Amino acid sequence: MAKVNISNMLQTDNITMQFGGIRAVSNLSLNIKPNQIVGLIGPNGAGKTTAFNMITGVYKPTTGKITFNDHDITGLKPNKITELGIARTFQNIRLFSSMSVLENVMLSKHVRLKATPFEAILGLPRYTRTRKKHYEECMELLEQVQLADLADEKAISLPYGKQRRLEIARALATQPGMILLDEPAAGMNPQESLELMEFIAKIRDEFNLTVLMIEHHMEVVMGICEHILVLDHGETLAQGTPEEIQNNQKVIEAYLGAVDESA
Repeated sequence: MAKVNISNMLQTDNITMQFGGIRAVSNLSLNIKPNQIVGLIGPNGAGKTTAFNMITGVYKPTTGKITFNDHDITGLKPNKITELGIARTFQNIRLFSSMSVLENVMLSKHVRLKATPFEAILGLPRYTRTRKKHYEECMELLEQVQLADLADEKAISLPYGKQRRLEIARALATQPGMILLDEPAAGMNPQESLELMEFIAKIRDEFNLTVLMIEHHMEVVMGICEHILVLDHGETLAQGTPEEIQNNQKVIEAYLGAVDESA
């Protein structure tokens, strides 16, 4: 087994994604250390979700390389990347609304299912043991994310903030080392955003996770991220600590537009 590079969990080396004549992301280089919470921010159309899609195998970069725990994952299928330990959520919640909270989380366990379809159909002992183990693990997970009392409720019946939490719990069920959150605070009110910040910090510590998140709510980004990278028109505009980003004139102009000092 290859020795894990403890200095960087995820590394992207000049990854570029081009669609015809449009370059959505250009030469993006990320170096994310274990247990960091990193923010990926930028105006609409900056290339943030495209970057996520390259990391998680939805797109194969036109050029460049992606490494996760010393594995070259460039162009691997999403299920293989999930098996290696990267999970993600989406900007638009993608729960199975007619299924229960528990069923949604149990589905994500299939990536770790150590039984063949034949064994599952016939209900053979290995499948039965594995399913029982997964049930217990999912109930424990729901307890950790404070959703155990809602295990039998339909996902669609949950308040919006709890649906977001369930989506994250479903990602956690794949047993990732790293989780990518795509605008987790979208649609939340200030109180829900505050609770989300606390929740993300909690799962980072309890599950020993590394977190990469896209977020437009600057109070969330500045309140929880240890390192921030700013994209603009597919290119890296700036990166640094929250304080450095807040005081970066290029970042201010990208969000607010250049100020005409002669006016």
